[in-house]
Amino acid sequence: MTRLVILDRDGVINEDSDHYIRSAEQWLPIPGSIDAIARLSRAGFTLVVATNQSGLARGYFTQEQLDAMHDKLSTLVVAKGGRVDGIYVCPHGPDDHCQCRKPATGLIEQIFHDYPAEPANTWLVGDSLRDLQAGADGGCQVALVLTGKGRKTQATLAAHPEQLAAGLVVPVYDNLDSFVEAMLTEGF
Repeated sequence: MTRLVILDRDGVINEDSDHYIRSAEQWLPIPGSIDAIARLSRAGFTLVVATNQSGLARGYFTQEQLDAMHDKLSTLVVAKGGRVDGIYVCPHGPDDHCQCRKPATGLIEQIFHDYPAEPANTWLVGDSLRDLQAGADGGCQVALVLTGKGRKTQATLAAHPEQLAAGLVVPVYDNLDSFVEAMLTEGF
């Protein structure tokens, strides 16, 4: 069975922007994130990215520009001895009512269709409430990182725990690197 980790992109792997990341030049990895992905990959995990990219629907960037961002991500990880196994993108806007825009589970379902992994043994790492909701609703274990929108999400969950399923434990990590360190040393 595949050992799978699903990562959100903006705010988890790379710096986020309220004005959207629009080019490979603007796509800047969060310190430690590329090394963290490579470490998990070298340890035998399958790593996929699940990302909402409504900037496509809004016309802020083209598919070619998005591909260049993802090529940059993959190239940086490969240079560290790892790999990104797949990148799943929702290109729709928030008013398109699609099934793939997180918090909907369409991307998660597609990932499990493509990779023989057990959802209950899969981690989804995100920085936003919608990431956590999609992962939890898709049957995954979820972890919150405090980069990107993570601190805001942590505050929202503290004030409104009903935003996630009752009893759901959401471990919190400073960043993707600290999540990976815990994963590899604690063996979950």
